[in-house]
Amino acid sequence: MVNTHRPPNVFWRIMRFLNRRVPNSVRLEKMGGLVLVLTTTGRKSGLPRVTPLQYEEEDDAIYVAAGRGQDADWFRNIVAQPRVVVQVKTGRWRGVAEPITDPMQIADFLELRLKRHPHMVRAMLLSHGLLRTDRAHLEQLAARLALVAIRPGIS
Repeated sequence: MVNTHRPPNVFWRIMRFLNRRVPNSVRLEKMGGLVLVLTTTGRKSGLPRVTPLQYEEEDDAIYVAAGRGQDADWFRNIVAQPRVVVQVKTGRWRGVAEPITDPMQIADFLELRLKRHPHMVRAMLLSHGLLRTDRAHLEQLAARLALVAIRPGIS
């Protein structure tokens, strides 16, 4: 059974604080292809909102997951306005983001991340209370997460 423990709000406050500072201080090409900077349009303000996120490239798309699920501000911005700007490594391009909430697809993404970055992803899964990483447990956790596929497009 998956522990339904969620990281405390203070965890997300710290992450939000760090996220606001990372895009200005980190050189993406030195992050080893792990972090991109996603610019969304604020659903209330209409202003650009910048968020650094870990990502995976697969099948001509970039995938980013929302640890806070559908409550993540950047995810809610995408639902309201799917046109985004992606800065990854040394490139910057416009794209269209597709929200994914199907637990099976999210579990597939988690398995891919575990395969590519086992130590880092296990630590992140542990922060969500997941002690085992078999498919059944990944699917249970995936029901609380959200995923976005970003493809190049006119925006």
